[in-house]
Amino acid sequence: MRRIMSVAVFPLGPLETNCYLVSYEGQAVAIDVGGDPAPGSKYLKEHGLELKAICITHMHFDHLYGVAALAAETHATVYTPEKDKVIASTVLGQGGSSGFPAVPKFESVSIEPGNKTEFAGLECKVLSVPGHTPGSVAYYFKKEKCVFVGDTLFLESIGRTDFPFSSHEQLVTSIRSELFSLPDDTIVYPGHGPGTSIGYEKEHNAFL
Repeated sequence: MRRIMSVAVFPLGPLETNCYLVSYEGQAVAIDVGGDPAPGSKYLKEHGLELKAICITHMHFDHLYGVAALAAETHATVYTPEKDKVIASTVLGQGGSSGFPAVPKFESVSIEPGNKTEFAGLECKVLSVPGHTPGSVAYYFKKEKCVFVGDTLFLESIGRTDFPFSSHEQLVTSIRSELFSLPDDTIVYPGHGPGTSIGYEKEHNAFL
């Protein structure tokens, strides 16, 4: 049975990265903060929510721009994928080229996929979905029937694999083995653009 959980989305930063605020019983977790977190901060205050964690799906710069500011404001712990450390020190992780600003530095704790944990009072399983980046993860809330996938899967599309350290073959394998093993009615919250569902993508995603 799905519990009453709220999900608010704020497209932030130069690439309009979806920042999600997932809340339950007065606590919240932020997933990917790609720009000025002011809209999310306002939402937290208006709804009387305490931010407990900031979870990052992968370490590309457009998912990181607002992390330092939100962490400083809320003192929430930041969780980043362990295997994305290889790109954290590159332009992909730090920004600062092609007209994009540098990512403000922040402290984080590495998170390993495969383990069940709890964010804001909600049980979550961290799924390993490499391909877009070596350490990409998805945050799966089984009881709430939803998964936050970063840039792995989109509405009728998949993540880019023309970056250094990306792999198209690995991405497709991750989607088929990890995401498509979830129930069809699982809501998919991607890193950019509108949401979808596992069942819909199985039927309509031409890339797969």
